[in-house]
Amino acid sequence: MLVTFAIILLALVLFTTEWLPIDVTAILVMVLLMVLEPWTQISPQEGISGFASPATITVLAMLILSTGINRTGIVQTLGRKMAAFAGVDKRKQLAATIGVTGPVSGFVNNTPVVAILVPVIADLAHNGKTSPSKLLIPLSFASMLGGTLTLIGTSTNILASDIAAQLGAESPELGLHAFEMFEFTKLGVVVFAVGAVYLMTVGVRLLPERVPAEEDLVEEYALQEYLADVVVTANSPLVGQTVDEALGDDELDIDVLQLIRDGERFSEPLAHREIHESDTLRLRTNRGTLEQILDAEGLTFVGGPRTEDDLHPGEDEPVLVEVVVPSGSFLVGETLASSTFRQRYDANVLAFRTRGEVVRDRFEDIRIRVGDTLLVQAPPDSLTRLVRNEDFIVAHEFDDADYRGEKIPFAVGILAGVVALPALNVLPIVVSALAGVVAMILTGVLKPNELYKSVEWNVIFLLAGVIPLGISLQQTGAAALLGSAVASTATVLPVLGVLWVFYLATGLLTSVISNNASVVLMIPVAASTAQSIGANAFAFVLAVTFAASTAFMTPVGYQTNLFVYGPGGYTFSDFLRVGAPLQLLLSIVTVLGIAFFWGVRA
Repeated sequence: MLVTFAIILLALVLFTTEWLPIDVTAILVMVLLMVLEPWTQISPQEGISGFASPATITVLAMLILSTGINRTGIVQTLGRKMAAFAGVDKRKQLAATIGVTGPVSGFVNNTPVVAILVPVIADLAHNGKTSPSKLLIPLSFASMLGGTLTLIGTSTNILASDIAAQLGAESPELGLHAFEMFEFTKLGVVVFAVGAVYLMTVGVRLLPERVPAEEDLVEEYALQEYLADVVVTANSPLVGQTVDEALGDDELDIDVLQLIRDGERFSEPLAHREIHESDTLRLRTNRGTLEQILDAEGLTFVGGPRTEDDLHPGEDEPVLVEVVVPSGSFLVGETLASSTFRQRYDANVLAFRTRGEVVRDRFEDIRIRVGDTLLVQAPPDSLTRLVRNEDFIVAHEFDDADYRGEKIPFAVGILAGVVALPALNVLPIVVSALAGVVAMILTGVLKPNELYKSVEWNVIFLLAGVIPLGISLQQTGAAALLGSAVASTATVLPVLGVLWVFYLATGLLTSVISNNASVVLMIPVAASTAQSIGANAFAFVLAVTFAASTAFMTPVGYQTNLFVYGPGGYTFSDFLRVGAPLQLLLSIVTVLGIAFFWGVRA
């Protein structure tokens, strides 16, 4: 037990600090469990059992099915209808955001739903003269609330179902079983309704206007002092040199974003373009460096970048957009320098937003994490490549996206079959989900080469790595020990109070580590506690599942929060201010709902 607890502590530290990516931490945990087999009681076969777990395979299949739905453009269509309905009415905008996101997230994995809707909602806000920060947290929260509606709403539900089935098979007296498709939908509807009312009334007042509604991105990122246009004079020593030779010194921290010559703009890789007299160079640098080079290099400052109103007809100005880094992106763990981002995409990064902090200079060597946001300047053709690349979420919607609209009936029909067959007890969810993947390939909703790109492999490796940790908790008696300790609170608390404690503990744990990891750690303990006090084990498992699926208090508690963190301009405290009251409210609603629908006594 001590060895298992030590591994859990190490995992918690690594998950919280992000010293390693969470999937790497999970694999490290798996390896340690197998290497220390005499103490952890995890054989190599059990150590790698997470890869063959029905939960892991089901999540993998659902990620592919979600991609198939997304490829048809149906979510974007719903988003545009939502925007048309809402117009400039702020209440309608918020209601439409919650009303569309929630139900869709009940049937399509909520992580890709949010990734798709971030640009739709951001554009809705800007077009409707509303601050995006008033809508993006509700977008993320609504997706989490919607994920509680069905078994397939989140990977957390699927994993919890699998763990419950395993515990039920090992200890039939617990009365646990795999969740049915709509087994907890009635509670999910109550939770979603209460959460929606909160966001529409209290939440909207607590949400900040971090991004002013009418401000452009240069002003939002306070880049006025970091962008400058300079003209090369006749006596400048830069004349005849290439851009890289003249200003490529990393010590100076200068990026040449554009070269303008005789009205023609060049923004393709400029490193080898020769500088001529009277050229205008657009630079990204700080004021101190600018003053340093003006006299030394014979340059004349002519002002900052022009706005759209200042451009002449026909001028092809590069586009400025925010780009969010999702999980699975090749950029995660890299720096802008090591990833050769600029050379790959012919795009310049002007600013870097990480965990609420905006960095405007010397960001080339900052290690990129999931949810970081880059302010990118790129010509239209490069921007199209970024939009179509799944390594990025471009926080602005573009009309030229290539969707398979003609495949919508097939995609919807396949998803309906995947949901209906387990609901009618015809097939297990893992079989129907895999059958749905095959059906999407056969009907052309997805192409075969898109299968592997559709899977968020970090999620799969996370599941495979932490599942053996749950087995070790059980087999070493660690879960029973923790359960007995928590059960002691029953001497001063009623069963309903102990259930509430589990909800709160899981919610707090999920705020700092992965929701899937918290489910693996808490469900065995919850089941042992229920057994010790003669309570309904299913009620305790359900409380843990709902708490892990609704992690509102921190941006790192749930992946969808990270997706809106940058585009909303949020700070860490914004999530706590809006999310903590909601989490407390739902803890009461969920616990009372479980007691009402299922009872808390065995």
